[in-house]
Amino acid sequence: MPSRAEATTLPSAVGVIGLGRMAQALLLPLLEAGQLQPGAVCASVATEGSAERLTQALGLTVGTDPRPCMAAPMLLLALKPQQLEGLLRALAPLPSPPPPPPGLERPLLVSVLAGVPLQRLHDAFPGWDVVRCVPNAPALVRRGLIGVSVAETLAPAARQLAHALLSPVGRVLDLPESQLDAFLALTSSGPAFVALVIEALADGAVAAGLPRAQALELAQAMAAGSLELLERQQLHPAQLKDMVASPGGTTMAGLRRLEAAGLRSALIEAVLAAWERSRALA
Repeated sequence: MPSRAEATTLPSAVGVIGLGRMAQALLLPLLEAGQLQPGAVCASVATEGSAERLTQALGLTVGTDPRPCMAAPMLLLALKPQQLEGLLRALAPLPSPPPPPPGLERPLLVSVLAGVPLQRLHDAFPGWDVVRCVPNAPALVRRGLIGVSVAETLAPAARQLAHALLSPVGRVLDLPESQLDAFLALTSSGPAFVALVIEALADGAVAAGLPRAQALELAQAMAAGSLELLERQQLHPAQLKDMVASPGGTTMAGLRRLEAAGLRSALIEAVLAAWERSRALA
């Protein structure tokens, strides 16, 4: 069995197909830390304009032909899910799998394609080990949550290598694939739900008389401070609510209105709707 040091050392070359914001978020911490050299990255994007812009901005080798990227022992698949079929047509016939990274038996493919299941990836890329992951937007500021699912037969060293790629941008959680849709609904769709709540709170403050820019700044600061309080003191959300809501006070008046408007139920249904949509896309 390969040692932990071997398993968590990134290979000498990494291919990237699709170099959008999430792929860049995953790569930049590794490049900045020197764990990955710019010359070791071969990236492919859809258009010449994007390739030129990203080459200049990131100092990486970026082109429009995905085939050279398939020669790397580790491949990050980060294009849009609906682009997968076009990629497979562009690659046909699929190149033979390259030699694996040190300590592994097969090259490793890490997919961030939402809704594309492991079996589909295994069928599309025979000869590769496959890791499916679901990152969320806070990964862009290295506070992400990344759900990871693998086949039961995947070697521990391959899982560790995927963690080495993903962990610099947040907390990596190993999950059965059956839970990934719920994970996506909460953690990937959740930032939009939270942003909507913050925006609505700021709108309320504007209606009460605060300038819009100040209301939005205060709403964001309040949300960030509340989350830090929950985290640092390990509070259940209900405990924080009870700390703030004094008998007959302003907070209880607001909470009463929120309950009457069905905010709690609306948020539950939003997560369930996102979960159902993720399952439908799969």
